[in-house]
Amino acid sequence: MKIFDKYNLKNIELANRIAMAPMTRSRAVNPEGKAEDIMATYYGQRASAGLLITEGVFINEMAVGYINVPRIQTQEQTDSWKPVANEVHTKDGKIFMQIWHVGASSHPSILGGKLPLSPSGVNPNIKVYADGGFVDTVAPKEMSLEEIYSTIKDFGIGAKNAIDAGMDGVEIHAANGYLVNQFFQKNTNTRIDEYGGNIENRSRFLFDILDEIQKHIPIEKVGVRFSPIVDGFGVKYDDETDDLYRYITQKINKQYNVAYLHYNGIVDPSIKTPHEKVINIAKCMREDYNGTIIINTGLTKEVASEILDKGYADIFAFGVPFIANPTFVEKLEKDIPLTQPNPDYFYTGGAEGYITYE
Repeated sequence: MKIFDKYNLKNIELANRIAMAPMTRSRAVNPEGKAEDIMATYYGQRASAGLLITEGVFINEMAVGYINVPRIQTQEQTDSWKPVANEVHTKDGKIFMQIWHVGASSHPSILGGKLPLSPSGVNPNIKVYADGGFVDTVAPKEMSLEEIYSTIKDFGIGAKNAIDAGMDGVEIHAANGYLVNQFFQKNTNTRIDEYGGNIENRSRFLFDILDEIQKHIPIEKVGVRFSPIVDGFGVKYDDETDDLYRYITQKINKQYNVAYLHYNGIVDPSIKTPHEKVINIAKCMREDYNGTIIINTGLTKEVASEILDKGYADIFAFGVPFIANPTFVEKLEKDIPLTQPNPDYFYTGGAEGYITYE
């Protein structure tokens, strides 16, 4: 199957067209927000994927929405990621870091008593995981223009730091109801300035981030992750959502030579064919985008091969199967049965269920 063939991603040669999707694993168990040594082992074990995309990494202290998740803000944090990149490259792998700000999807107990930041003071009314368990979100602080500008600059610094740490590129997390996605949607963005109102204004935050990042690193090293059909995580699909994503995709296609666009199709888990949603996304976006498209959600190698043959997408991301199957690519190619992961160890902070598996 062609999904196991090499692929050239903006002059980065990938061993195959399979990516490991970004997955929060909560193994940065230290107060400094540094990557742990165990994380180098984890990513190195999975380096046979054509492209590894790291867990979301927070760009600053106000971006934090989960405990034990690393950051990429300081020199110390940057240095802590170098063993991860080195280990992956030693195994001939390629790795992008997903850079992240959760916005309103946080809680004062995680932020040193400060209110979370968001485009508007809209409570997402979800639960987030803090010390001691899940807590209900609160109404966030509406970001001032100064806070918006500062956050944009921190995305640029995070991207630079990721490359300095040895990463092959970065992925902007603009999906799943987090800060960038909160700017997109009308229910979470009620601003009346240049960052709110019409589609152009609500997408401005993302394009300002892209402009800032390319001051520091080549834009060819930047991917963007979207979830165009998400209706949850505090954001609501609305009557302008489709037009907004078409506007964003068309503008990126014309003005930004990014590494890729990454679409996931989070849907109700009771749906038996979730891949159909993301296939439709890819098919629609391919009309507006000529570059590399990554898709993720409910894929099999047969479905991926069919999509590749139709030209809707180029790289296929798998998440949970990689948790208990570091040799997932080899197993997929040879039809070897997969080990099922234990959800009890997804976010527990230790080696069990992380680098021990089969």
